Amino acid sequence: MAITPDSSGDIRVALIGYGLAGETFHAPFIAATAGLRLTCVVTANDFRQRRAVRDHPAVRTLDRADSLWAHPEEVDLVVVASPNRTHVPLARAALRAGLPVVVDKPFAATASEARALVEESRERGVFLTVFHNRRWDGDFLTVRRLIAEGTLGEPRRFESRFERWRPAPMATWRESGAPEDAGGVLFDLGPHLIDQALLLFGPVTRVYAELERRRPGVVVEDDAFVALVHASGARTHLWASAVAASRGPRFRVLGSRAAYTKFGLDVQEEALKRGERPGKPGWGEEPAECWGRLSAGGHDQVVQTAPGVYQRFYAGVVAALRAGARPPVEPADAIAGLVDDLERLPEGEAEALAARRRSPRGPVP
Repeated sequence: MAITPDSSGDIRVALIGYGLAGETFHAPFIAATAGLRLTCVVTANDFRQRRAVRDHPAVRTLDRADSLWAHPEEVDLVVVASPNRTHVPLARAALRAGLPVVVDKPFAATASEARALVEESRERGVFLTVFHNRRWDGDFLTVRRLIAEGTLGEPRRFESRFERWRPAPMATWRESGAPEDAGGVLFDLGPHLIDQALLLFGPVTRVYAELERRRPGVVVEDDAFVALVHASGARTHLWASAVAASRGPRFRVLGSRAAYTKFGLDVQEEALKRGERPGKPGWGEEPAECWGRLSAGGHDQVVQTAPGVYQRFYAGVVAALRAGARPPVEPADAIAGLVDDLERLPEGEAEALAARRRSPRGPVP
């Protein structure tokens, strides 16, 4: 679906939600992307409305998304960065108003909901994509390059971690036990981990998982391990945790020729939280002391981390809307990484995942 820009030549963007996702991860990149203009922020929270106007003085604020659907001619693109339970209904409303949509992760609480949304997008001929920004982490780009160049040889095991230390549960929807909230670390951090693994090694033939509720009183998983066997033969081990007082390596990739080990997270998130913005000289570049190491036969070599480039996501959105390029993230890719889609593997091949997810939810003793 090609967008006809307004007189300014820009694609007008309405951002729904101005919490962590909207304020930190979406608005700065929308504002920094040539061809996009943030014109509207939807939030019923007065404090967040004031922050949106402070950060983007030309923006107008709305209390409800219904105002967008009533006047769809006033915007060209909708970005859904609101709580998880609203992702599908808001994206569906945007599609029915004929408005292209970016949906923050997780795409949906269930694969069936996500598939229905994709089908509606196809039937209506309206653009839809999912914000899997971690595809453009500098360390992940480095891993992709090392694998593509054959530096590691045949990849045999891929280890990937997002670990945090949050010993006290937070009273937020992210730690709610309601299924529609898609709470817990597997929905919060898992989409990035699984998406990266699928991007590197392709479809999965077998899944094993250990999902735990470690902190007293929690009703969602706060500590998870997922093992994937890919059709390509590679094996992936993924960790997501809120209770890791000591963090393991962000990546450890074992190949037939060499191994790559990398500690620490991509620098872009912390830069955004400090108020830095893309376009600044040195954006996404990691200090040399944080670079990973290539190891083979007792010989270690420091490997410079590629700069992180989250801005490529929204540049890809512009290319898709204006020139008909493929979406920066195919919705089918996001569906493939949803938890219950992995559970649909042949009987016996999703060993612990389905059984654990279907167990009654409740606080740990």
